[in-house]
Amino acid sequence: VPELIKLKWTSKKRINAIIERTRDGGGEIGRLMKTASAFYAPASSAIAMAESYLKDSKRVLSCAAYLNGEYGVKGLYVGVPVIIGCKGVEKIVELKLTSLEKKQFNKSVTAVRNLTSLASKLINKK
Repeated sequence: VPELIKLKWTSKKRINAIIERTRDGGGEIGRLMKTASAFYAPASSAIAMAESYLKDSKRVLSCAAYLNGEYGVKGLYVGVPVIIGCKGVEKIVELKLTSLEKKQFNKSVTAVRNLTSLASKLINKK
């Protein structure tokens, strides 16, 4: 993330706001709408991705992308920043992470691996 700030794509203040809203966003939407919020964030993300694809906007968005060595992860779909254009995920944006960010990212990767493994076992258990 500091790399994005250096490139002047964003600011530290904006990054902190994104982190906070990502962490607390479901609750925020639920409070505002007084209904369950599980559908709104994924729908909003899907629309942003579709628009970037259809308009070839080449927007940087967070997306579950198949990693083949990026961020030190192989053979797994993980949420990372990507550039989406008319060819789909056109580039995985590999940022330099701080040690805390690496720790948090690896915790997320472990959770995805565990969930994927569990789902695979359930699917193959006929």
